[in-house]
Order: sequence, then C-alpha cells, then structure tokens
Amino acid sequence: MNLLEIKNLGISFGGLRAVDDFNLTIREGQLYGLIGPNGAGKTTVFNLLTGVYRPTTGKIFLKGQNITGKSSIEINKAGIARTFQNIRLFKNMTVLENVKVGLHNRENYGVISSLLKLPGYRAAERRIEERAMELLQVFSLEEDAHHLASNLPYGKQRKLEIARALASAPTLLLLDEPAAGMNPQETAELMEMIRFVQKKFDVTILLIEHDMKLVLGICEEITVLNFGCLLAQGETASVLKDPRVIKAYLGD
Repeated sequence: MNLLEIKNLGISFGGLRAVDDFNLTIREGQLYGLIGPNGAGKTTVFNLLTGVYRPTTGKIFLKGQNITGKSSIEINKAGIARTFQNIRLFKNMTVLENVKVGLHNRENYGVISSLLKLPGYRAAERRIEERAMELLQVFSLEEDAHHLASNLPYGKQRKLEIARALASAPTLLLLDEPAAGMNPQETAELMEMIRFVQKKFDVTILLIEHDMKLVLGICEEITVLNFGCLLAQGETASVLKDPRVIKAYLGD
C-alpha cells in the first residue's frame, strides 16, 4: 500500500522555482532516501511535507488523505514527524520534558482540566510521563532524563530528537541529514539505530542524507533532486551509478 504520494509538487519564492513538478511514491514500511547536491531542494520538500511551506502547485496525500496546505500541527496529527539537519531541541528543558512535548499532541484534556489539575489531567500526565520514559529507555537515555538537553553530547542529542519525533506516533518519519557532524563510527551506529527504529516502531522512513555509504547501506530506493527537479529515481545501487547523478555530484 502506498503511504505517501506526492503529485506535481512545486513552490516558488519570488521568481525562483525552488521545487518544480516533483513526484514521489513511498510504500508502507519502506526506508527511502532523498538525495542531491547542496541547494537541490531536499529540505524544501521536507518543509512542504510538514506544513512549514504551502506549495504553489501539486498535491500531497498521506494514506490517501489530501494533506496539501494543512498546518504543521494538523500534518503531525495525520502521522508525519521530522527531525532537522541542525538539531532543534528545547535545550533549556530536560531530556524527559523534550519527549513529553511530543506526546502532548496525543492527549485531549481541556483547558479547565489543566488549570484546575482535575483527575483527567493528572491521569493524562501520568500516561505521558510513563510513555516518555519508555521511549528514553529504548534509546538508552533514561539515565539522562532529568539532565538539560543542552548538556547531552552530540550523538545523544541526535537520539533525543528522534525519540521526540517518535513520541507523536508517526506513520512517516522524516530524517533530515541525521549523520551530519558524525564520525564514521557514529555513522555506523546511526545506521543500526535507523534500522532498529523502523522495525521497533513499524514506521516508514524518508531520509535526506549526503553520506552515500549510509544511503547505500539502508535505503531500498532513492530519489535524486537537482536544482529543484527530479533527476533520477529507483533502486539505490542503480541510481547511484547513473551518469547524470555522478555528474550532478562531481561535475564533468
């Protein structure tokens, strides 16, 4: 079953066409890669998928539901969560509080219940804290639960951002250059963690990445963007051998 369908997607900023006539289909359970040189439009696609930008043209369907132009909150509730190339944690909040932020989107108690701390609110908060601790245990972060997120080393901050994204129980997880700034050993560990996350949480993953070893190691299929346009698409090893793709990355 197709989980995500993008049809003729495009966006212009003034006279600049940042993404043009972009099409993509991702099946449930896939681990899919989106690659391309710097400035190709990859993060712009993520911003369109998550409601940061509204597309100028085209449609986005998640599980058959048209989510084109919806707000970031609506899209998150529909089932899309993301991480960022530059880690965006609430650094003055604890590790536990960061994950709890992601979980609050799944609870539905009223303002009055919250202000008066009624039984429904207290029960919801207990569920949120228990679930947050479960997620931290999955990523071996439970001992850091009450530390400030800003005090975590870089690798743990990456883990925390993924844990927070998973807190909203997405069906589609968008990872924006998760290996950025990592050494080879950390990248190898990240590969295993992404595979683990896909299976443990039964989530489909769309990954932006420049590390071709990582892409080849975990992505079943990839799409290549160049100057906002689709350059190549298909099985990972074959696409990476495409002369057009090689030229886009390395030049003539």
